[in-house]
Amino acid sequence: MSKKKLLIVEDDRSLASVLEYNFSTAGYQVFCAHDGLEAINQARSKSPDLIILDLMIPVIDGIEVCRKLRAEAGTRDTPIMMLTAKSEESDQLIGFSSGADDYVVKPFSVRVLQERVKSLLRRSESVSGLGDDMVVKGSIRVDRVKHRAWVNDGAMELTPSEFRLLDTLIRNPGRAFDRSELIDSALGADTLVLERTIDVHIRSLRKKLGNQAEMVQTVRGVGYRFRESAEPELA
Repeated sequence: MSKKKLLIVEDDRSLASVLEYNFSTAGYQVFCAHDGLEAINQARSKSPDLIILDLMIPVIDGIEVCRKLRAEAGTRDTPIMMLTAKSEESDQLIGFSSGADDYVVKPFSVRVLQERVKSLLRRSESVSGLGDDMVVKGSIRVDRVKHRAWVNDGAMELTPSEFRLLDTLIRNPGRAFDRSELIDSALGADTLVLERTIDVHIRSLRKKLGNQAEMVQTVRGVGYRFRESAEPELA
């Protein structure tokens, strides 16, 4: 089995060296970048299976790097774990809204980080192993094998977390999911994030659905559901 490729983007070279050593020892093929421009170039040329991305890096900051990678066909589905010293709620929400799949705050245990990386890789691989590869609801299509979705015959540019969120909702039309359930299905049960994170993903998903945004309904006091039929949304 080929080694998983990991790109570590960290301007603190001593920390980058520690992470490179530990992940290499754990069986990963590791590449390092120390600024945002180098990170983008490495992501394009190395095609990593996962990116650990520091938020505060020179040249291009981590948020902008994340946005640029999500906008490119070759990297839009690559899992991104944001690594930062910032722990404010607003920073976490900004990180997820830019396309990050997980968020780890410094200081951290290397062993815990390794477990989070393994978990994120498992989640990114799990969709293709499930049955019922294609589901179609109205003008929205989701293909688990290709890990792609379309609305009105146009391809949707979804982050991995947004794809899993849409896939969960569209396969259970009419069912109301609370935020914790959606965190478990879209981000993983072992992901420690705020429940408001799902609201950020839902807003982004609705924007990308365009004139089909109303298919994702808000269930007041509960969470969200995918519209089962053409009934008007509840007030």
